[in-house]
Amino acid sequence: MFPSNSPETDREPWADGAPPASGSAPRTGPTAEADEGRRSSGPRRLRRGGSPRRADDGPDADDDEEDEPPVEVRRKLSLAIGGFAALLGLGLVLAAQTSGPGHRVPFTIVVFGVQVMFVLAWTMVTRPPALAVVLGAGVVTAVAADAVAVRSAEARLGPLVYIAIGGVVVAVLGQLVRRVDRVRVTDSLRTTATIVFGVVALATLVVLTRIPAGTQAIAVCLTASAVALTVARFADAAAAWPRLAPQVPRGAAGVVGGAMVGTLVGALLGSYLVTPFTPTRAAIIGLVAAVVAVLADLAVGYAEASRMMAGELPSVWAARHVQGPLGAFAMAAPAAYLMCRLLL
Repeated sequence: MFPSNSPETDREPWADGAPPASGSAPRTGPTAEADEGRRSSGPRRLRRGGSPRRADDGPDADDDEEDEPPVEVRRKLSLAIGGFAALLGLGLVLAAQTSGPGHRVPFTIVVFGVQVMFVLAWTMVTRPPALAVVLGAGVVTAVAADAVAVRSAEARLGPLVYIAIGGVVVAVLGQLVRRVDRVRVTDSLRTTATIVFGVVALATLVVLTRIPAGTQAIAVCLTASAVALTVARFADAAAAWPRLAPQVPRGAAGVVGGAMVGTLVGALLGSYLVTPFTPTRAAIIGLVAAVVAVLADLAVGYAEASRMMAGELPSVWAARHVQGPLGAFAMAAPAAYLMCRLLL
């Protein structure tokens, strides 16, 4: 009997000829299929327990990432910052009461001292390029703004805005001199502008003493701001809850509670002040000033946390912790001027 099929039928067509272009014949059978299955499934990853996991199990980011513990709230430090804010606000309010027509130099000297502290703290913390140039530009801008605020013909903010813009231009030009500083000018422009505009904003308090009811507006706004900052920091020392962010040692209860207590104090002061103040107007003015102050202080905390997360080395200890209250009063000063113009 002869087989029905020729023995040449089951042979591959290239068995007697040249090998395929790849240089090796394809493998067939279970071994090749298993190899193809391993290649298609991709590399395996090990779970924490040691068992392999294929790609079809899906990514599990929560298992691979561990939550970092929240930053510890230093109670003594929070109390110290709250006390500094209270003393700073009290000093500005009392100095404003000594101001009068032809007698504004003492209050201007106090404001200038606060401006110098603001420039020193913010330049040491943010460390812009050409630090000495920015520091000098900030101090010179503060002197010019105070002089214009005292001696200008009318009590307006227009001349102060021009001085602030000129101070920023001078600081930026000083940063462009050195090649090393020139590279970082664009990144530090916001920081430089904040420093210069901050010292000019504090000079707004001198302008306020020259308009009717301006001194009383300073008393209401700065008192509300100081109380709000102090209550917020003391509340954080007691219980920073709920945490606004794990990296920021601040609690929402302190921020909201400080703004509310500051508004209440503003309304109480308004009930004792003379016309045009009323409890309602004083409450509105105190609310705006308190909210601006606590939010500015909180923003400084977030900026500090972002610098630490970016790996920057911490700056001078005292400068980092007084930066918040100084920035808060710098923001509250133009808010007080604006509310005085709108409501009084």
